Amino acid sequence: MRLGILDIGSNTVHLLAADARPGGRPLATTSDRTVVRLMRYLTPEGAISEEGVQALEAAVTRAREIAVTERVETLLATATSAVREAVNGEEVIARIEAALGQPLQVLTGVEEAGLTFLAVRRWFGWDAGRILLLDIGGGSFEFAAGGDEVPEVAASVPLGAGRMTVQFLPEDPPGEDAVEQLRAHAAELLAPVAENLNALPAPDHMVGSSKAIRSLANLAGREVSGLGFDRTVLSRSSLKSWIPRLARIPAIARQELPGITPDRTFQIVAAAVVLHTAMKMLDIDELEVSPWALREGVLLRYTESLSWGGVGI
Repeated sequence: MRLGILDIGSNTVHLLAADARPGGRPLATTSDRTVVRLMRYLTPEGAISEEGVQALEAAVTRAREIAVTERVETLLATATSAVREAVNGEEVIARIEAALGQPLQVLTGVEEAGLTFLAVRRWFGWDAGRILLLDIGGGSFEFAAGGDEVPEVAASVPLGAGRMTVQFLPEDPPGEDAVEQLRAHAAELLAPVAENLNALPAPDHMVGSSKAIRSLANLAGREVSGLGFDRTVLSRSSLKSWIPRLARIPAIARQELPGITPDRTFQIVAAAVVLHTAMKMLDIDELEVSPWALREGVLLRYTESLSWGGVGI
């Protein structure tokens, strides 16, 4: 069957179409993104403005049309932190569903962490042992850890790159004081999560997923071989050395750097600061980067449910 996964995130509306079957490896056929950056449209009261809702409606309408063109049989539409936390979330969801012509599943942060963990586990395989996962979105930062497909600990904190840019780094480029304020804020919010994760047995693999982490790894990481495939790794020391450089140059110039795409250039400093803080608190010297994340997890869970006679995700 051809499935479509529509991920309505804080930064982009991303459609992934893939040929999939229960027990088989999904084969992507189409990947299309519309950059929305919902954090720009948040009102002081925490609602998504009318302009922001219209941008979402346009993006999901475009995705629906592409899904039809690509002969998608089933479209699985999910939304994450920006929509679920908006003061007017119910209204926004209703309008998105009207544009889609079908229901929208709004994931909790823990569900998001669990589905991403499933995708990472399948990518690395059972022989990888215990996995510790870090995933940075536009609105939230997810963590999950364990030795099976269901994590023993899953957590979500409001430290997404877009959210932190708006709250702490609105100037372009940001000053050193603002970066330090963000670092302190991140450490405070991460403290209870780090305590829970550090109490678990040591992981065999420490993994980062999401576009923000892949961008940082393309900028500051290196390629290694192992586990039967080549992968990118990002060291804490290399990430630390890049933060002051990223913070000194304006956003428009950052997109000239390797791996920094135009849709991430405004948020990449916040992503780097928050990620480095988490790596330090979790004593992670090096992160391996997973190409699979939330969308693949949604797809895998759905095909798995079909094989067992269930429905949905």
